[in-house]
Amino acid sequence: MSDIAIANINQAIGGKLAVLLGGRSAERAISLKSGAAVMAAFERQGIAVEGIDVANAGWMQRLSGEFSHVFIALHGPGGEDGTVQGALECLDICYTGSGVMASALAMDKFRCKLLWLGVGLSTPRFAELTANSDWQGIINDLGPVIVKPACEGSSIGMARAANAVELADAWQNAQAYGRVFAEQWISGSEYTVAILNGKALPAIKLETDAAFYDFNAKYISDETRYLCPCGLSAVEEQELSELALAAFSSLGCAGWGRVDVMRDAAGKFYLLEVNTVPGMTDHSLVPMAAKQAGLNFDQLVLAILAGSIAANVV
Repeated sequence: MSDIAIANINQAIGGKLAVLLGGRSAERAISLKSGAAVMAAFERQGIAVEGIDVANAGWMQRLSGEFSHVFIALHGPGGEDGTVQGALECLDICYTGSGVMASALAMDKFRCKLLWLGVGLSTPRFAELTANSDWQGIINDLGPVIVKPACEGSSIGMARAANAVELADAWQNAQAYGRVFAEQWISGSEYTVAILNGKALPAIKLETDAAFYDFNAKYISDETRYLCPCGLSAVEEQELSELALAAFSSLGCAGWGRVDVMRDAAGKFYLLEVNTVPGMTDHSLVPMAAKQAGLNFDQLVLAILAGSIAANVV
C-alpha cells in the first residue's frame, strides 16, 4: 500500500489503532499470536498500535474516548461471536470484520447449517447430540460422523466417530464446550477459501496424515501440506469460490473471513463453516491465500483495516 494510502489510514484513525487480542476462550493462545503478528505488521508501516487483552478488567473503559478504530484478532467465544462487536457498537468504535448478527451466526455452526439448508446451499447432513440421543440410530442414519461443539473453533473438542460407542464418547468429551452436533463424514479433499473485501482469494487445499485437520495439524505440525494453487481446474475453482462467497453473504458477513469446504469423491462441494476472525499466525491460511493473490502480510492487514474504514464512511 502506498505512503499516501497509509497516511489516509492514519488520518482516519486519528491516533492509535487498538488491536483486541487474547480473551478467555479456548483459543486464547492462538489469538495472542495472531494479535502480535498483526501489531508487528502495523508497526512496520508506521501505524501506531496498542494491544488490548479483553481478558483484563476495564478493557472497554480503556477503549472508550481514546480509540476510534479497532482491529479484532480474537478467536472463539467472547470475541468472534458478536459479543465484542456489540460492545464496540455501543462505544461507537469502528471495527474490522463482520457485525453482531453475522458473527453470532457464523460462530454457531449448528444454526449456520440450518440457515444454509434454508437457502439451498450444500452442507453435510447433521444431527444435534444430547444425553438422550439415540447413538446407534444416528450412526445408522448418517454413517461415520465428525462430532463438533457448535460454538468452538480451531477444531477444539472435535472427534471422528464410526460407531455408537465412539459417538457417545465423542459427545461426552465435546459437551464440555456447550451444544454439540454430529456431522456426516465426507471422504474427500478439504479446501478453504479466504474472503477479502467482497472477493474470494485463491483456494487452498489442505492435506494431513491425521484423521482430520485437527488442532495439531492447524497450529503445531510441520507435516500439514497446503496446496495453493489448489489443483482444481479453473471451472472447479470458480464453482468453489462462488459457493464460498454465497455462504459468506448468506450469513451477512463482511470485510474478511474464511470458508471451509469439503469435496467428495464425486466432485460435490459441501460447506463446513465460516470463520469471521481467522488466525493470523505463521501457520494461518488467510495470509497464504493472500500471498498467492500478490499481497504480503503487511498489505493484507492494511487491506482488512482499510476495508472496515471504507465500510463506515458515510
